[in-house]
Amino acid sequence: MTPVPVNPPDLPKPSGYSHGTLAGNTLHLGGQTALDADMKIVPGGIVEQFRQAFGNLLTTLRAAGGRPEDLVSVTIYLTDIPDYQAHGKEIGKVWRELAGPVYPAMAGIGCTALWQPEAMIEILGVAVIPEERPAAPLQY
Repeated sequence: MTPVPVNPPDLPKPSGYSHGTLAGNTLHLGGQTALDADMKIVPGGIVEQFRQAFGNLLTTLRAAGGRPEDLVSVTIYLTDIPDYQAHGKEIGKVWRELAGPVYPAMAGIGCTALWQPEAMIEILGVAVIPEERPAAPLQY
């Protein structure tokens, strides 16, 4: 099986990476920060950055024919764990709004910095898309 890049047109055009890579029915979702369509990190704090980063990840998932319930693993990199924890209820509300009440295996990892200096969060994941589901047309 040849891995297939998944690069939705709704996200900034990648250079030197893919937003996702589909291998069989397993989708590896590349790390998403809170970049908007103008390639700028959204302002407003951790909740807003979570919404944008997780929304970017879900955009790639949907481009490959996946749904939030297909996520099997999510890793969240954070530059300020206490800030994330302090806003946990709000972040949980955003998760349920965007993905529903399904939670995959998850990890939160503290780090000193991310690629964009103003980024507070980066989210990556893995999804398994059921083979019987019709595939979405992929963006290369």
